[in-house]
Amino acid sequence: MNTLPPLSMTRRRALAMSAVLGGTALTSAACSSGSGGSSDPNTFDFWSFTGIGQKDDVAAYKKLAPDVTVKLTEVGSSAETAQALTTALAGGKVPDLCLIQATELPKFVENAGNFVDLGTLGADDLEGEYLDWVISQAKAKDDVLIGIPTDVGGMGVAYRTDFFAAAGLPTDRVEVGKLWPTWEDFIATGQKYTAATGKPFMDNANTSVFLQAVSQGDEQYYDASGKPVFETNPQVRDSFELALSAIAAKVTARLGTFTDGWTAALGKGDFAAMGAPSWMLGSIRSAAPDSKGKWDVATIPGGSGNWGGSYLVIPARAANPKAAWKYISTMQAPDQQLQHFLTSGSLPTTPSNYDKPELTSYTDPFFGNAPTGQIFTQSVLGLKAFKVGPNTAEIGTAFLDALTGVEQDGAPADAAWDTAVKNAKTAIGA
Repeated sequence: MNTLPPLSMTRRRALAMSAVLGGTALTSAACSSGSGGSSDPNTFDFWSFTGIGQKDDVAAYKKLAPDVTVKLTEVGSSAETAQALTTALAGGKVPDLCLIQATELPKFVENAGNFVDLGTLGADDLEGEYLDWVISQAKAKDDVLIGIPTDVGGMGVAYRTDFFAAAGLPTDRVEVGKLWPTWEDFIATGQKYTAATGKPFMDNANTSVFLQAVSQGDEQYYDASGKPVFETNPQVRDSFELALSAIAAKVTARLGTFTDGWTAALGKGDFAAMGAPSWMLGSIRSAAPDSKGKWDVATIPGGSGNWGGSYLVIPARAANPKAAWKYISTMQAPDQQLQHFLTSGSLPTTPSNYDKPELTSYTDPFFGNAPTGQIFTQSVLGLKAFKVGPNTAEIGTAFLDALTGVEQDGAPADAAWDTAVKNAKTAIGA
């Protein structure tokens, strides 16, 4: 954008209030709205976390804008990147642009004054391009938008067709999906598989059961008003009990996702199925390159799900916000998001892509030519929106850790719920 649209009264009031009420907000309304002036519109510093393919995105952008200099720093994990940004916002040198994982974003939304309201740079014209429930997670009070979504983690179940055949189970992805309309059916299928083969069915109960089931309702750890309800919400308790059931059924390999043991087990074929968002397919390819053609993807129990997704934000003290915004508006446009899916597997957050032939006809040869564009898109469209609060990540970790204690360390299952609730309360200071 060459010029900035005028601020509406709502946005002016929101920016002013963020300076007065923002608590840890470090910038004034004048600074936030005045950051449209850029010292160099052709240079910007970009912080990202590792393993998300931003080097490829930057390379693609350089082809579109060869005169622009992008100083990309892969800080570390998503949590380490969020912490580095938090530290920088407290008085250090901030980047012009930063990639934040969806679970880390809410704590930054709470202090929107630390960031450029992207509506002042032209995001008002782009909001309609994105899934409503995704864009809503990046909005503070008074409709201040601090982040633009880069991808969404539509869900499926990745499974080994050769292992299913050996267990006497169907291998066709449609028939496989019919095996598990519910999570109880999924666990029962695991029992049949393990009984027939003597081997674990899935990687773990944490990410392949609990993390998926707990995201399929219209309320998770917070209610619509922002009040923590993880202790009383039946969706959380029922999902936790499902995971405990999977552990008790002895159908899991008891391997934490992304651990060295998990990666090695993928390569050796030590389990047959796992919950897999669109971006996870790349991890399977990397860990088990010799298994090409032996995998397929079926629908997830319950039919809907999301795991992951990221947002691009511009700190209010950024030196070059115009250059950063140009990158966002270029690379997160529907056409570019579609190209990113075709090259990396990251599902677009732009529904206008969901009926394009490039996506609907896309098949993945590594995964038995599964129509992954269709499978992952349908899981996202079926998902209900729920409130994501400032400590969603910490609360979720408390429940996952309690399940890990049972699954891997032999902690008593009948005490796991109380342990999870206690640790979640401690994590949020309740």
